[in-house]
Amino acid sequence: MKYRYFGRGTGIKASPLILGSGMLGNVSGYGSPPDEAKAILTDFVVAGGNFIDTSDAYQFGQSETLIGEFISSCRDDYIISSKYSRTASQKPSVAAQGSHRKAMVQSVEASLRRLNTDRIDIYLAHMDDGATPIEEVVRGFEDLVSAGKIIFGGFSNTPAWRVAKAATVADMRGWAPLGAVQLEYSLLQRTPERELLPMADEFGLAVMGYSPLAGGVLTGKYRKGEEGRATAFKGAISHNDAGLSAKVIDILVEASEQLGASPGQIAIAWAISKGVFPIIGPRSAAQLEDNLGAASISLDNETIKRLDAASEISLGYPHELLASIRQP
Repeated sequence: MKYRYFGRGTGIKASPLILGSGMLGNVSGYGSPPDEAKAILTDFVVAGGNFIDTSDAYQFGQSETLIGEFISSCRDDYIISSKYSRTASQKPSVAAQGSHRKAMVQSVEASLRRLNTDRIDIYLAHMDDGATPIEEVVRGFEDLVSAGKIIFGGFSNTPAWRVAKAATVADMRGWAPLGAVQLEYSLLQRTPERELLPMADEFGLAVMGYSPLAGGVLTGKYRKGEEGRATAFKGAISHNDAGLSAKVIDILVEASEQLGASPGQIAIAWAISKGVFPIIGPRSAAQLEDNLGAASISLDNETIKRLDAASEISLGYPHELLASIRQP
């Protein structure tokens, strides 16, 4: 793999693909049993991957535990990111949920135990609760950095203006800088291009893009009647093969025949071409092998333009107004 700097402010070199661990473990009733999860971790590392993303909520903590067992003998070789705010409990108390510092402190201690490590490299607020002052969250990150329990803080699923305020507050007060944002990004989810991606670029934050295959939709497998996340979590992920989805999948299938790659590999390679670190979430070794192929694909400009045009979204106000005014 060709390693890239993780944002402009960390100095960390990371593999272009991040291994997501939402499917590592099967406590939730859907995912990889422990033995297969460990095989996926091994194959990812053998292929050159050095970045693993998890959360206390994934498989109710089982994913963190499996990762902790795997990295115990060579912890320093890996970049580990985890998240808090949803908890590992199957029946969490009201006070344990949210992005406040009580939840942060409780969660980081529990995650450190499960991960069998003394620090987490990238620690993210998983969901913006819309109530905790952003200064409170950033100060919490500063305290954890000072205590050596995390290296960088960041935000997942949080509005751009909130992250921008957090980065500004941290800079003005001399607190530890933010390292990353995590967001959904794929050919079928390009709305982050309106505010989140420009904001991340302005502040030099790395962008971790989850669901680059839109729950498996962009592999084209649902056209063949195969099962997957979209069918397992009925209603949570749309696998409707019509309209925009059908148009994009058609181009992916056509491009895959021309380039000798799978539609999913091309979809992931497209995300990489946008400067994003895609988070792949394989449930099996076969899925991982296919995902990894994206790291060696260099899409030509024509293919990127066709995919861009097929999946184009309206940037809306004020972006379109300003674009029209700024035209020479």
